[in-house]
Amino acid sequence: MPDPTWISLGDASRLLGVSTATVRRWADSGRLKPFTTPGGHRRFSRAAIERMLPADRTRRPELETAGLTPARLRRAYRQDSRSVARGTSWLAALDVDDRATFRDLGQRLARELVAHLDGDTSERRALHLSEATQAAVSYGRHGARLGLAMSDVVEGFLAFRRPFLAELGRVAARRAFDAAEVATLHADADRALDRLLVATMSGHTIAAGSSHAERLSAPGDPIE
Repeated sequence: MPDPTWISLGDASRLLGVSTATVRRWADSGRLKPFTTPGGHRRFSRAAIERMLPADRTRRPELETAGLTPARLRRAYRQDSRSVARGTSWLAALDVDDRATFRDLGQRLARELVAHLDGDTSERRALHLSEATQAAVSYGRHGARLGLAMSDVVEGFLAFRRPFLAELGRVAARRAFDAAEVATLHADADRALDRLLVATMSGHTIAAGSSHAERLSAPGDPIE
């Protein structure tokens, strides 16, 4: 029967709310002192791990540290975009540069959204949400300039929202966030994503209106 006073690398990672790579790095630097089994596996003192935790944790682990990394999100987006592409014609019609623009804006959205959710002060959270909002407006404007309908742009945004929330849920489950942390995290993410969707639609509306006004003001053929 395993000794409950010594735990595996994975268990230490879950207790601390950090990645296994971080636990390994702490062990290599001497911050943690494991022993190695004859089979080559590291074991960590549960008591030592628990001493690293706050007596009453008031803040959940940061999302990126817990595994919600840009690389993981990119993989999730690629998988979701394949299913979106099969059901849409406008996405397949985009050229390489336009796809890259949407992809870069999506990555900026994800990066700022994670930073917003992880912000340790209201000022930091507001700053990162503002940056994400600007990216969402640019997303909507770019779609309008390409002649995409509002429904197309919204569909594109939802192809960002779905995998983001799915990965958020996986990270929370894998790192054993408690029920209150999960509920707060999902509520915060939903509110932020709702705001970003509105910003995306506003960006499309403004750009589409500007394009229409430019067409009306352009000189036409003289009236006979």
